[in-house]
Amino acid sequence: MNEAKAALSGALTGLEQIALAFEAANKRGRVAALMPYYTLGYPDRATSLEIIAAIAPDSDLLELGVPFSDPLADGPTIQHSTQVALEQGTTLAGCLDMVRELRRRGIATPILLFGYYNPFLAYGLDALCRDARAAGVQGFIVPDLPPEEAAELEVAASREGLAYIHFLAPTSSSRRIKTVTHRARGFIYLVSVTGVTGARQSVNTGLGEFIERVRERTTTPLAVGFGISTPDQAAAIGRMADGVIVGSALINAVDAVKTNKAAAAGTFVRSLQQAIEEKTP
Repeated sequence: MNEAKAALSGALTGLEQIALAFEAANKRGRVAALMPYYTLGYPDRATSLEIIAAIAPDSDLLELGVPFSDPLADGPTIQHSTQVALEQGTTLAGCLDMVRELRRRGIATPILLFGYYNPFLAYGLDALCRDARAAGVQGFIVPDLPPEEAAELEVAASREGLAYIHFLAPTSSSRRIKTVTHRARGFIYLVSVTGVTGARQSVNTGLGEFIERVRERTTTPLAVGFGISTPDQAAAIGRMADGVIVGSALINAVDAVKTNKAAAAGTFVRSLQQAIEEKTP
């Protein structure tokens, strides 16, 4: 694909690549882009790279987790994956190296690093953004960095053409929604529930109203995450939002098999993609 080659060559900024991913999903007949989450380094470096390579062809964007010792926004599944990855010696520098390896393998899917602020700050924000761009990252998602404290990272990311993704939750006030929609670049991450990540049995019944409340204020794509676990749920979210984020359920699919983990991951993500494609008008 010409767009993918241009992205890998550095002809497009990270923000432009993210925008292109949402547009490309629409051109393929899907209103919603699919964005799986996977923890870098889980269950080990080599296997995580195989898994990410297996899910990339059916993903519009990739959200790759940087392991951290105190992942406050994450439920048991992702907490476990990050703890194992840390025990395997996974570091932020190692995560950037894994992104470089994925790009060397020809994977052109836009990548957003999902991580907590402490390791990013310790690395140095300017250095992180510079090295992330060089490695092939398109943006950052930082769940413990509220808008009031995010300006330094936003500016550093913007200098490198990268996105800093803001969160909104069902409990967000009108004032917070106004702040985030004004500053949003790339897309806005809508948390579908109050609480931590993790597969759930059903979609929040008030989610559609929440999405529309945000959409009234912005044309920036809205991607929904936290609690989406089945193809049917992904399709239901896809009818309401511009992006669907699935994390814990993917890791559960990997953990359910002892061998051929990459194949299991690819099959699961493909089922999500097919559901969105078939059931999103």
